[in-house]
Amino acid sequence: MKNIMIIEDDEIICNELTNILENSGYKVSVLTNFKDSLEEIKKVSPDLILLDINIPYINGELLLQNLRKTSTIPVIMVTSRNSESDEVLSMSYGADDYITKPYNPTILLLRINAIFKRINGYIDNLTYKNLNIDIGKGTVTNGNDEVLLTKNEMLIFSYLVNHHNQMVTRDELMTLLWNNSEFINDNALTVNISRLRTKLKELGYDNAIETRKGYGYILL
Repeated sequence: MKNIMIIEDDEIICNELTNILENSGYKVSVLTNFKDSLEEIKKVSPDLILLDINIPYINGELLLQNLRKTSTIPVIMVTSRNSESDEVLSMSYGADDYITKPYNPTILLLRINAIFKRINGYIDNLTYKNLNIDIGKGTVTNGNDEVLLTKNEMLIFSYLVNHHNQMVTRDELMTLLWNNSEFINDNALTVNISRLRTKLKELGYDNAIETRKGYGYILL
């Protein structure tokens, strides 16, 4: 089981991240001794770190810079800052990725998964039963049969796969697709779900996505 360390001084965000990661099968370590952050990292020796820029005692970017002197542990910067200069600086210090708050849980999980796959030399993909989901190519295959998903269809399917056998609300999916930045007719989600179902049916999975009336969907 991969161990992910959260370095974040906001307790609410820590709890949210912990729930997301544990529900996705990861072991979670939360750093609480910010005064000796570097030593705490060395003690735990996590497989990946989620690092906020604004932490007590030491700037997250400086901590990353010091960590890189002795370690190649993958680091994803998770921050409320949203400037290109911060992203460039973090990457120059050795961050493997950079995601801003409020973060999309599915995007965060996909980026974590991509880093682990890249480290292990695998293609960035997910699996669901006999289906292979290639996120980069936007394809889903079952043996020699392949369908091409649109960006929104892939986001929906990836989210459902990451929450396999769990209830997913329509609001969650609406936020995933459009991030509440603009009004979207609720029917747009229904259309995307319908198209995704049709494509999964072509691959032999006719009833994979079940509708729970008044709530949302569940991938069986």
